[in-house]
Amino acid sequence: MHPTHLRRLIAWSVIVALGGFLFGFDTAVISGGEQAIQAQWGLSDALVGQTVAMALYGTVIGALFGGWPADLFGRKRSLIWVGALFLISAVGSALAPEVYTLMAARFIGGLGVGASSVVAPMYISEVAPKAMRGRLVVIFQLNIVAGIMAAYISNYFVASQGGQSLFGGFDIWRVMLGVEILPALVYVLLITRVPRSPRWLVLKAKQDAEALSVLEQVFPPAEAAAELALIRSSDLPAAPTQGLSEFLSGRYKWPILLAFLFAFFNQTSGINAIIYYAPRIFASTGLGADAALLASAGVGTFNLVFTVVGMLLIDRLGRRTLMLIGSVGLILALGLTARAFVTEEFAAVPYLIFAYISFFAMSQGAVIWVFISEIFPNEVRAFGNSFGCGTHWVFAAIIASAFPPVAAAVGGEWLFAFFTVMMVGQLLYVAFVMPETKGKSLEELQRELLR
Repeated sequence: MHPTHLRRLIAWSVIVALGGFLFGFDTAVISGGEQAIQAQWGLSDALVGQTVAMALYGTVIGALFGGWPADLFGRKRSLIWVGALFLISAVGSALAPEVYTLMAARFIGGLGVGASSVVAPMYISEVAPKAMRGRLVVIFQLNIVAGIMAAYISNYFVASQGGQSLFGGFDIWRVMLGVEILPALVYVLLITRVPRSPRWLVLKAKQDAEALSVLEQVFPPAEAAAELALIRSSDLPAAPTQGLSEFLSGRYKWPILLAFLFAFFNQTSGINAIIYYAPRIFASTGLGADAALLASAGVGTFNLVFTVVGMLLIDRLGRRTLMLIGSVGLILALGLTARAFVTEEFAAVPYLIFAYISFFAMSQGAVIWVFISEIFPNEVRAFGNSFGCGTHWVFAAIIASAFPPVAAAVGGEWLFAFFTVMMVGQLLYVAFVMPETKGKSLEELQRELLR
């Protein structure tokens, strides 16, 4: 690929993937303030769990319905609205006068998270050459973990300023949540600079000339014309039903099953429970409050480093190989953590959590958005991504909202044992069901997976 084309492609991918930075920041920033919010407003464990989970409820809605505007109005316009949702959420969270306003603002941010998880990987997969698709889509996940790490570090820095308020009387937790305003503004401004998806232009807008113009910005003219012809060839024959009815007709049952199982195991690994409640988990092992926040920043660091490892390996080793390695590592880390809670010997728990995050980041974390954005045909990719991401976030909402009361009722040993058993199920899924998608065009995968 010509260096100019490569730079342009990477720039588009990075800008679109900044939605992932907001996704990660919005997801994790609540971890630094949830205990202060609980104390200030006298919330029960169940209500603070619901306050945290409101973002996930919004995420479910955003994911389930994010494919509709992406199909109707295009990937780019949908991403502009995603940025606006994050901005509204950040302002509303920082200024919330009571818990229900905070919950509403967190719900709006969740809509942005859900929609970005559908549209951003889809956009990148539709502009990327097949040999680079894995690495470029993983930039979205890299931005998610960078956003998570930034949230942890930001929370630690804000908390280290001392006292209960900053900047003329703002509660520290309000400052933590309000920091998101700046990256949200930057994202809204930058996303206007990317072109529209060539596959959407051909198959939905029927604007082949503009699609060819976009393709010529990342391919030599002859290759751009060939890519356009390949996209045209993937246009499915007219079906008796259209849209969502066609998606649910049974024709796509195999990719639907693949996406459901992948998303299910992603969340039953316990990843969002650990990310959202990292300070609480570390504190339960005997670490002080400041040390627990600092250890949480370590979670973000390992997440970022091993996402980079996954990004470097995903187009070399393939999606399945990364998932096999990750599944074995997750089983060991979770199983040993459960044992630590049984024996009440917690010295190794921070290191086991770091190992867990490392294996998750290089496997599930790196692969999920790539795999879901690859396995559905062009014609129904928006609905497929919505389904896969919606499944992911339904289980995320259930686990995050249930974690505080369940952990208080049954103890960490049972929760981590449950996550361990789920990862055994994931290992079987990867070994016997999951197909390899590396090195194949979206159109080749469409032909292979429509059984």
